[in-house]
Amino acid sequence: MIRTIIFDIGNVLTVFGWKNFLKSFGFDAETERKVADATMDSPFWNEFDRGQLTDEEMLAGFIRNDPSVEKEIRQIYENLHGILTKADYAIPWIRELKAKGYQVLVLSNFSDKVARENPDVLDFLEYVDGGILSYRDGVIKPDPVIYRLLLDRYGLKPEECVFLDDIQKNLDAAKAFGIHTILFRNVEQAKEGLRALGVGEEPLYTKQEEK
Repeated sequence: MIRTIIFDIGNVLTVFGWKNFLKSFGFDAETERKVADATMDSPFWNEFDRGQLTDEEMLAGFIRNDPSVEKEIRQIYENLHGILTKADYAIPWIRELKAKGYQVLVLSNFSDKVARENPDVLDFLEYVDGGILSYRDGVIKPDPVIYRLLLDRYGLKPEECVFLDDIQKNLDAAKAFGIHTILFRNVEQAKEGLRALGVGEEPLYTKQEEK
């Protein structure tokens, strides 16, 4: 029986629209591609989420990736507000699950700077029961350490959890622990996946009373 719902954040509870964010600066196509390759679409972005480098060290690393677009990288890095946008369903969905007795947690690769500069988009965090944002603990998905940390910190039984993420390799790592998984594509598809696991059909406490 599922008791805990674990959500990724980017492209699950929010829209991580970095491509549209880049387009908003009006760069030509070649410059836009170079900036993307040096920043959001670079493996170095993982260090952003890992949270072990300062904002200045991260900026220097992005610039090292392609010094030819240093000015543009500095321009986008100055304020990352808008790189995330709200998913209107997030808070109602969380509240609905909690009203039925489920524990709701987050497990997300996330950078401190993005969090600081998009607080309005992360307003749903006050409704969840906790979780892990990667920059706070210095570990990122799909490293097995982050899943073990979540299970241990909240005393979870893997078979009683379901994890929703939009990236398959993150789900595969969770599945190795025995956690149920759903590859998120859209909210209706995800809710159908939860219903298939018996989530949301009736309040959890009713199921517990029947045991």
